[in-house]
Amino acid sequence: MIKLLKSIKERDPAANSLLEVFLLYPGFHAVLLYRLANFIWTLKLKFLAKTVSYLARIITGIEIHPAAQIGENMFIDHGLGVVIGETSNIGDNVLIYHGVTLGGNTLNKGKRHPTIRDNVIIGAGAKILGPVEVGEGARVGANAVVTKNIPKKSTFMGIPARELKEKKYGSKKKFTAYGTPTDIDLEQMQESKNFLKTEKIEKKLQLLELEIKKIKHK
Repeated sequence: MIKLLKSIKERDPAANSLLEVFLLYPGFHAVLLYRLANFIWTLKLKFLAKTVSYLARIITGIEIHPAAQIGENMFIDHGLGVVIGETSNIGDNVLIYHGVTLGGNTLNKGKRHPTIRDNVIIGAGAKILGPVEVGEGARVGANAVVTKNIPKKSTFMGIPARELKEKKYGSKKKFTAYGTPTDIDLEQMQESKNFLKTEKIEKKLQLLELEIKKIKHK
């Protein structure tokens, strides 16, 4: 418990003390209550486990299915509106912001929720749907919708989520608040994309002109 408290304080500059985190952080309370519900679930007391989970949702505004598998030091910052589904698998040191959904995309039993590897940051409002995998150290931007696997140490943003090539537009940071880089000139990125599109069109026109000239000479 102390390890979790310290890890939360390290990742939240607004946290003034471990006591404050212990008493006032719903993300911390949600994880503790999940641990209890998960233990009860392993005893095959599923109704009781879901009752604990339901009470946790009322108290914290965070819904974690008691069957989900969660590693060490998961921090749910702010927390309200987070939903973690039954077959979700979450690694160590994962940071999740409010409004995140780890949801299923089928009514079939079996693996239907995401797998989140170690050291991932998931931004506010992001939706990760289906049995996809988010690789170690990846960043999912705020409000992104993810339906495909995300490679490790990459950043995905948008609807649907697409990779942001940080080698071109910024340096990789150890911590990215809300999983969303804020030091990137999006207008410059769009201009670069438009320039590349224009270049491609010009090349195609040149090829067409050459083809027309060949036809005329025949």
